[in-house]
Amino acid sequence: MRRDHVLPTPEDTHALGRELAEVLAPGDLVVLVGPLGAGKTALTQGIGAGLGVREPVTSPTFVISRVHRGGRVPLVHVDAYRLGGVADVDDLDLDASTEESVTVVEWGQGLVERLADEHLEVRLDRRDDDVRTAVLLPHGPGWEQRLEGG
Repeated sequence: MRRDHVLPTPEDTHALGRELAEVLAPGDLVVLVGPLGAGKTALTQGIGAGLGVREPVTSPTFVISRVHRGGRVPLVHVDAYRLGGVADVDDLDLDASTEESVTVVEWGQGLVERLADEHLEVRLDRRDDDVRTAVLLPHGPGWEQRLEGG
C-alpha cells in the first residue's frame, strides 16, 4: 500500500479509507491528524464502508465518540478535538472496546497512542487548490509489514 496519496475528490478520500479497511483488524488504532476540512471524517466514512458499516458515519464532534456495529468489525469513531488531555481520554473508557474494534480518532495525536502497542497515523492536509493529501505513518513493525503488503 502506498504511503503518500493525492486525493483530488472526496470519492478518492473515501476510496483510500476503503483500501485501509482491507488491512484493518480488531484492536487496530488509527490516529487522524490534519487541519479542519482536510478529510478526516471522509476518510473515516470510507473505512466504515470498507468494514461493512451500514449506518451513516458522521462526525462525532458534539458527542465525542460513536460506535458503529453491523460490519465485519465494530468501528469506534472518536473526535478528540474538545478533549483537554489524557485524563479526558481515560474518561471515555476507550480501552474497554479497543481489542474487539477498529478505533479511529480524529485530532488524537498526543492523546490516544497509548491505547494500542502499535498504531497507524494518517496525516491529512488540504492544499490551496482544495486537493487533499494523505501520508500513512506506521508506528510499530506490524503496521510496517501491512503497509508493505506482507
